[in-house]
Amino acid sequence: MLNSDISNYLGLMKKAQKIITGESLVLESIKKKKALLVLITSDMGSATRKKITDKCNFYKVMWIEVGSTLELSNAIGQKRSVIAITDRGFTNGLLKKIE
Repeated sequence: MLNSDISNYLGLMKKAQKIITGESLVLESIKKKKALLVLITSDMGSATRKKITDKCNFYKVMWIEVGSTLELSNAIGQKRSVIAITDRGFTNGLLKKIE
């Protein structure tokens, strides 16, 4: 579940253009080693989940399961079930907030 602090932080990342949204763009960012952290939702489809997590594991990109698609979508203002974070500072900040 996304608390309001994390949700607001994701919104800030979106405004700063430091996240990539959508399955195909996230997969591409993982392959190109632009993604530093991938967030997936708990209710995403199992085939998509496997594709994303397998790609993350292969390319050694950390991934974390966060709340529902609705919660993530509300945080970034787009209906998405997976996002990639491309900025090291934002990645470290988010990991501290999640812990």
